[in-house]
Amino acid sequence: MNVINLKKILFISLLTSMVAIAGCEKDGPMERAGESIDNATEDAGDALDDATEDAGDALDDVADDIKDATN
Repeated sequence: MNVINLKKILFISLLTSMVAIAGCEKDGPMERAGESIDNATEDAGDALDDATEDAGDALDDVADDIKDATN
């Protein structure tokens, strides 16, 4: 392999890497849709956690009321 072929191979490799990196910088529609789904799922999970905690607090209050009423 001579020096000219090696330079061509290195140039093509560098050019290909630059194009690949440039193509990955911008999110495509599928990436944005996936992020939107991830955010919606996380928000739903947070809402469920909050509702569960509120229900638990309400049950604790009821249990305290029953305990106070029976004493």
